[in-house]
Amino acid sequence: MSPQSETEPLADAKSVDLSGASPIGGSRNLGKPARRSGKKLIRRQFQDRSQWVRHSVQAIFAMLNLWIGIQFILWTRYYETAGKSPYVSRPAGVEGWLPIAGMMNTKFLIETRSIPQIHPAAMFLFLAFLLSSILLKKAFCSWLCPIGTLSELLWKTGQKLLGRNIQLPKWLDLPLRCLKYVLLGFFAYVIGSMSAAALADFLHSPYGLVADVKMLNFFRDLGETGIIVIALLFALSLLIRNFWCRYLCPYGALMGLASLLSPAKIRRDAAACIDCGKCARACPANLHVDRLVQIRSVECAACMECIAACPAQNALQFSLPPRRAAEANDRWRSLVITPMAVTLVLACMFFGFVGYAKATGHWKTNLSRSLYMELVPNANQLSHPGM
Repeated sequence: MSPQSETEPLADAKSVDLSGASPIGGSRNLGKPARRSGKKLIRRQFQDRSQWVRHSVQAIFAMLNLWIGIQFILWTRYYETAGKSPYVSRPAGVEGWLPIAGMMNTKFLIETRSIPQIHPAAMFLFLAFLLSSILLKKAFCSWLCPIGTLSELLWKTGQKLLGRNIQLPKWLDLPLRCLKYVLLGFFAYVIGSMSAAALADFLHSPYGLVADVKMLNFFRDLGETGIIVIALLFALSLLIRNFWCRYLCPYGALMGLASLLSPAKIRRDAAACIDCGKCARACPANLHVDRLVQIRSVECAACMECIAACPAQNALQFSLPPRRAAEANDRWRSLVITPMAVTLVLACMFFGFVGYAKATGHWKTNLSRSLYMELVPNANQLSHPGM
């Protein structure tokens, strides 16, 4: 899983190898912190609003997921109370929380060229988020993912309470970052070794039909061990930036690998940069933005925190590859991807996939109420087909 080098010289930048790429896209210690180079600061013409836009998108998507969660709980309660609670329809969007089902259905689609009937929304949302990573780096993680939003809120809260976050030493950070790839490799191996028939059998089993209810019950019926583990994750997330996302999330690992194909990247214009180092200090992934001219790392989530911290005009941008030109304005004209453009692309992909699925009748899992009435109340008694 070795990405390419993280640097690519610009037309007017010296071709110096600063990559130091690790097996999972990190960067080596590139020496002393950046110093001011004596260059004249040309301040940005307009106030940066990338974080305001991104946080607004995060809030909207978090509220959407909250609404879906409440509706799903009410739908579940209807069956758990044998129809005595008010009935609401099952929100298919809850399948966005079933990424493994999404991966299974994607493989089923590739092998059979037919859209699966069980949890199809999981597949369409998985493909939408995967495509967003191919086009816009790991924007899904920092713009849409509710877990990513919570993780960011926690480390920023910890930073305010404690005055700083802890940065683990590289001898510990690197092996911990490998954990999410180990988890991803495990799921990929299991799903990859299953035939289309085996995938269909699993998803059509009683366990597979109510996998969403099983997930809900896991959190509703947390035991002492589960509470301790989640409390520990919360505590570590207060201390370490994006602890879950950086070290343990296999979904983020997959999005990171897909992001290596993205033409859009954080790019630094060496001629316009004043070498203040503010971008590197702001980066949640601890990347050496101030020493690179192009960030290819799988850890970059296109959050634009580095861009928001940069004081210099044209020094740092989320963009397509620049032109060869003498002036910075000419190098980047019409190639910069603005926060509103990111929002528009994400919205088009999300609503495009959802709209297509709804228009073709492949959005909802169509099971009878009588079947759900039998399965939902007994979900905890249903065992995994492989056990």
